[in-house]
Amino acid sequence: MSSGKIAGIAIGTLAIGIAIGFFIPTDSGIEQTAPVPMMQTESVDYGIDKITIGFIPSEKADELTPKAESLARFLESEFEGKVEVDVVVPSNYETIIEGLRFGHIHAAFMDTGPGWIAHDRANAEVVMAEVKKGKVGYYATVWQRADSNYSSIDEAIGNKVAFTSITGSSGFIRPIGTLVDRGLIDIEGDDIVALKQALDNSFEYHAFGGGYKAALELLLNGSVEMAFGSDIAPGKYLTPDQQAQLKKVDTLGLVPSHVFVVSDDLSSDTKQHLVDSMVKLNHQDNNQILKDVYGADALLPTTAEMHIGNFGQYLDLLPGIEQATFDKKNYDAPK
Repeated sequence: MSSGKIAGIAIGTLAIGIAIGFFIPTDSGIEQTAPVPMMQTESVDYGIDKITIGFIPSEKADELTPKAESLARFLESEFEGKVEVDVVVPSNYETIIEGLRFGHIHAAFMDTGPGWIAHDRANAEVVMAEVKKGKVGYYATVWQRADSNYSSIDEAIGNKVAFTSITGSSGFIRPIGTLVDRGLIDIEGDDIVALKQALDNSFEYHAFGGGYKAALELLLNGSVEMAFGSDIAPGKYLTPDQQAQLKKVDTLGLVPSHVFVVSDDLSSDTKQHLVDSMVKLNHQDNNQILKDVYGADALLPTTAEMHIGNFGQYLDLLPGIEQATFDKKNYDAPK
């Protein structure tokens, strides 16, 4: 599937979301629509006393937890006190994925890659995607200095390059997955050791900056000839003077936004009511609860195949990414 087709799907999905009638804040650039009708729940037996929701792993759990608990209290009110809602902010994705697999965690916010792994390994269902400024994704981009003349990511082979992190969606997974898919990188093995050896064999020099800003600074100071990351990274993390020193080599395609997944163990009624309740976070009266968590303007109903699309195929091309994901402390996504 081409990146253009994925972009079309994302835009089409957004249009569907607007059509079904949920609120998106006016500052997102999307027209506000009527709210979803209230769901009647008096006679529903949810078959569960407590729902545990996982949040993207963070070393700053103490900062996120109060915001996550505000969301939990909102959901408890939506379940009319019939179901308790707990939150967990772990230090790695293994806790969330295994929790979804064995029923200890019932739903979770996740980065794109781990969300795909949870869908594949724990049979979790991707039900919603974050919308920020009217968009459900951002573009993986290859950057060079303004005085360079590269025209394709293919020219990265044998060159000096900078990544964000080994689990970075636009800063590693999409660009390396692209090079593997084109047959320009050969990975001999099925683990993280094989992946790292392939990097050593494919580049004169490569570095993991740890984030967008650090990777771009390695490019600016002449340590590398290309850097990988988001299309919006220079504008967000660099000064105007630094931005003027860069230009694009290549735009690789859409990287999907964060997702909200639910466990396959939840009953159909419980799952549906949870999703309906999360949609109400798009309503103006509740929207600040959502914004406080990860800065999203809205949540858009979707599926793993529709939202993540062929990005999951790039993940599947990179052995060891699942292992690296479980060890991940922070996430690589625009904020």
